[in-house]
Amino acid sequence: MILEVKDLRLAFGGVRAVDCLSFSVGVGEIVSVIGPNGAGKTSAFNCVSGFYQPTGGTVRLAGEDVTGRRPSAIAARGLARTFQNLRLFGELSVLDNVRAGTHLWLKQRAVDALLHTPRYRRSEREATDEAHKWLDFVELRGDRAGLVRNLPYGEQRRVEIARALARRPKLLLLDEPAAGLNHGEKAELLTLIRRIRELGVAIALIEHDMGLVMEVSERVVVLNFGKEIADGRPDDVRRNPAVIEAYLGRDTDDDEVHAARTELAGEGTQHA
Repeated sequence: MILEVKDLRLAFGGVRAVDCLSFSVGVGEIVSVIGPNGAGKTSAFNCVSGFYQPTGGTVRLAGEDVTGRRPSAIAARGLARTFQNLRLFGELSVLDNVRAGTHLWLKQRAVDALLHTPRYRRSEREATDEAHKWLDFVELRGDRAGLVRNLPYGEQRRVEIARALARRPKLLLLDEPAAGLNHGEKAELLTLIRRIRELGVAIALIEHDMGLVMEVSERVVVLNFGKEIADGRPDDVRRNPAVIEAYLGRDTDDDEVHAARTELAGEGTQHA
């Protein structure tokens, strides 16, 4: 397993955002984390990536306990992520945004930067080449020299993924990567996720688009009120009564159950 989360807990005052959550992600595996709004999905990701300090439990990355470590320390051990709301540097170029992702492994010294030594110039060329490589990989169509804020929203999503990949991660966390994308862009995202997995990078994603989730995932983890209520193959999860109840509540008729199963199956939303 590249990621092992065991009995993870996170409380804000008396509110348990994450409640004894356990799940794992295997090497090269695609795992989706789903659940109703407020189920604790992003809170769990924030604990895994170090943005929140968990109240209890453990997070292991590639066999190493990283529970409660700083985001930079966890990132240095092979984790990269994107965010539900884009976190790009709007005043920087597209290229420089992705170059920023190389800082984890690029070796530079302050004195080299000040004196613009040959070693500094080599490292800058390496960072630029790496950034172009990942922008090519995500098939960015926009201007790479222009400000990233001037790109269409869907292209900015590609830049954020390219920057995460420039960190050379073992595990990539994607927080609602399809949010705000149109039908065609979602189909391209599905293809991109599969291509990332082919690189040997494990992927865990939070997503509300059930068509994408059911098509791309090898395993689906379902949360409700911070607890895991299901973990299995997409076909098994979508028929799980506890999952249907989590999305609809207890008082449901047959038509509502059928509608929930249809949504969880992703029917009516076709992806390439």
